[in-house]
Amino acid sequence: METFRVDESGYTGFKLLNDEQPFQGACAVAIGDDDARRLINEHFPRLKAEELKYRRLVRRENSYPRLLALHSDILSHYKCVTLLCDKRFLLMMMFLSYATEPWFYRRGADLYADGRDLALASVLYYCGPPLLGKDHLDRILVSFQDAVKEKSPEAGWKLVEAVRASDWRQLPEILGPLGGQACPDCLEAIATPGVSTDAAFIVLQALISRMEVMADGPYRIEHDRSTNLQRYNEVLNSFIGHQETATFRQSDVAEVSFPLKLTSVSQVDSKDSPAVQLADVMIGIAIDALGGMTKIRPVAFDPEKVFSTYLTEQLIHMVPTKDFAGLRRSHRGSQASELIDFIGRNFADSFPDSRR
Repeated sequence: METFRVDESGYTGFKLLNDEQPFQGACAVAIGDDDARRLINEHFPRLKAEELKYRRLVRRENSYPRLLALHSDILSHYKCVTLLCDKRFLLMMMFLSYATEPWFYRRGADLYADGRDLALASVLYYCGPPLLGKDHLDRILVSFQDAVKEKSPEAGWKLVEAVRASDWRQLPEILGPLGGQACPDCLEAIATPGVSTDAAFIVLQALISRMEVMADGPYRIEHDRSTNLQRYNEVLNSFIGHQETATFRQSDVAEVSFPLKLTSVSQVDSKDSPAVQLADVMIGIAIDALGGMTKIRPVAFDPEKVFSTYLTEQLIHMVPTKDFAGLRRSHRGSQASELIDFIGRNFADSFPDSRR
């Protein structure tokens, strides 16, 4: 049976505003341990460490060409998909889902249709700092994150106060439900048990949608045995075995169908799995390349060159965009709202945050 090896980078739980780790990502590679061991020996014949670790290798400049060659080799010869997220943007998407969308839903409007939620999150990302002031926007986002975690009326009202302390009328479609009305539906959604700003579910839902397309038949997932990936393990296991038939279009390059081809998920020690070690290298390079492209941090290699080696289907972005026409075009006919309702009906015990 085909096995995808998965590793992640940048996971910080519910705390998405982390200046040191602004990006989160995950990579899945369909490769066996024998092939992985062969590739490691070919590209790093003098490796002395007990396992291939990207963060260790990237400290040495003489490793750069070998890392990039390995990265290109995997993309060229194996099924592989990498997902990259701007965590600040993800938090804004969640703000729209809980602090804005319930107001629209009550009035019969679908905020998820044709990528509207992604467009509004991009507007908040780019226009929020100049229109509201970065300090005001940060206070709103921190208050939202705290309110979701604490679930108390006091935390909810602190969020309302943070919105009202800003010039929220500059962005009424986004901030109006809380700033103008302190919308009870929105505050209730934020306080719902299980609702979280942990992005593991969002990341894996997107990754699975692409693995399902790449897999020729039933497949399994193997990932590192780490505290960070424990939440990923819980998410993956909840999907396995659901038999209701349904398909949901998400964009012109992504859809998800149930029942999944995924049959099992297991955790291993990365020291015992050369294939998982390769997933670690792939996501490490991608995260650093994104940091270099956005000028967040300097990198020793050319980010443009790194991203040019990916095929369209090998890379998923969850980052803001200014191409609103292109966003609407690629998400026309999206069934994101229907997928949310489906998950809420069938997986509410595992994902209380998916309930309407």
